[in-house]
Amino acid sequence: MTSFAPDSIVLNRKLPLWYQVSQSLRASILGRSPRDPLRLPTEEQLAGHYGVSVLTMRQALKELEEEGLITRHRRRGTFIAPTAHRGAPVRLLGSVDAIVAQQSGMTTELLDHGTAPVTAELAEFFPDLEEVAAYHRLRSDEKTGEPTNHARNYVRPELAERISPDDLVRWPMTKVLRDVVGVGISRITDTVQARLADPETARLLEVPLLSPILHYTGITYDEAGRPLDVVVIHYRGDRFSFTVTLDAT
Repeated sequence: MTSFAPDSIVLNRKLPLWYQVSQSLRASILGRSPRDPLRLPTEEQLAGHYGVSVLTMRQALKELEEEGLITRHRRRGTFIAPTAHRGAPVRLLGSVDAIVAQQSGMTTELLDHGTAPVTAELAEFFPDLEEVAAYHRLRSDEKTGEPTNHARNYVRPELAERISPDDLVRWPMTKVLRDVVGVGISRITDTVQARLADPETARLLEVPLLSPILHYTGITYDEAGRPLDVVVIHYRGDRFSFTVTLDAT
């Protein structure tokens, strides 16, 4: 019987090996294709794959079993639970309204807002400014209350003067800029990267440190091509994937 092939990982000797292995295997399981087999390699094969002892591998598998991602059967082997899945995809369908729809079913908490210096990362987009308005929000599933993502928006100060904190609890920043502030939006540029949860993200999203997350950066431009808003969002890697639809017509 064909076994599932997990991704490889470069281990950091400063962190517990079983924990790193469990998180790597967890990400592989949640990111698997529906066509991938459910059977995992043996403990010995997995230990060889990750370069750890069988005892370490056993501890990592126990963590995943307790989480409900795998089931273990004497003499039959270890299998991925059929219920293990990423959850709803984040769909980029080419419209502001699609972004608004993506946040439906979520509650939003404005954690803080104020001003922030234009760092080296932001200087590319705001070369004429020394400070920008900054907003930090946490979104949770409306039904379960489970945190799903947290977002930081950096906006030009003259626009922030017309933004109410209450609006940001109700709608995404893009809708606020377009429909409340009245700015003409020409395009949004999106970048998605796979990362590991830092301490702040792990705390806010209630996931283990170094869990897989999706690091999303979105740049909103006005009709003159000037950046208006830079948003950085950290999505839970076990709840989201990104789907991009390209119209070929």
